[in-house]
Amino acid sequence: MTVIQATVDRAQLAGRLRLVVTRLNRRLRQQGETGMSPSAFSALATIARHGPLSLGELAGVEGVKPPSITTTVSALEAQGLVTRVADAADRRVSRVTVTPRGRLRLLRSRTRKTAYLAARLETLGASDLQVLHEAAGILERVLEDDR
Repeated sequence: MTVIQATVDRAQLAGRLRLVVTRLNRRLRQQGETGMSPSAFSALATIARHGPLSLGELAGVEGVKPPSITTTVSALEAQGLVTRVADAADRRVSRVTVTPRGRLRLLRSRTRKTAYLAARLETLGASDLQVLHEAAGILERVLEDDR
């Protein structure tokens, strides 16, 4: 195999992976039944994982403009999924934390998504499961390089 063919093969594989990951993500989002937009769910999950966060920090992590995150957090707050508390060091800054109700919403969504995927995996044989197990490890390593 020449270097050019290896590059083409990698490009083709990258295209297949991109497509299948996109489809999988779409199906998992559908299974999650969160009752909120993907961006709001992402913000909620980020707050749960990294919080408490200021609105500026959250906007930075989510890669959106501060006015957008303010709107998103206001909607999450109206649903009782997050609360804002004044920063102890700087009272002008508010920090956003997830409420128990927000944590429950995240848990239920993740549980539904995992159950959906586990049911799909039930249809596979042992050798396919082993291949997926190894592929998951490889994808984790590839993504760790981005950190």
